[in-house]
Amino acid sequence: MTLDDIDWKAGHLTVRGKGGQRAQMPLSAELGRAIAAYLKKGRPRCASRRLFIREHAPRVGFANSAAVSTLVQRALADAGVKSSHTGAHVFRHSLATEMLKHGASLGEIGQLLRHAHPDVVHID
Repeated sequence: MTLDDIDWKAGHLTVRGKGGQRAQMPLSAELGRAIAAYLKKGRPRCASRRLFIREHAPRVGFANSAAVSTLVQRALADAGVKSSHTGAHVFRHSLATEMLKHGASLGEIGQLLRHAHPDVVHID
């Protein structure tokens, strides 16, 4: 994700998926505040337009989703979290589970997760 993927005025961000697919997702006020705080206080200074930057040199953005998944796997292992879902995918699974607990339909969950067929969602 790059800084250019955030449209503050329209209140959405662009998410890139597999096969070059792009989707516009709503940018809630809470998420906007969290991103703004990260940009002001947490993001290392660098010339990269990528939103998330490596903390240690070289100060570049994460190259792809595999880099993010590796980071998440390491953090989960360090925290002692045991899960059948590993890497960044654990966030998708957690979101789907929480949405289901709060009354969202499987179709709504599938649509948010950008499944090719939103009515087909499998929750473990």
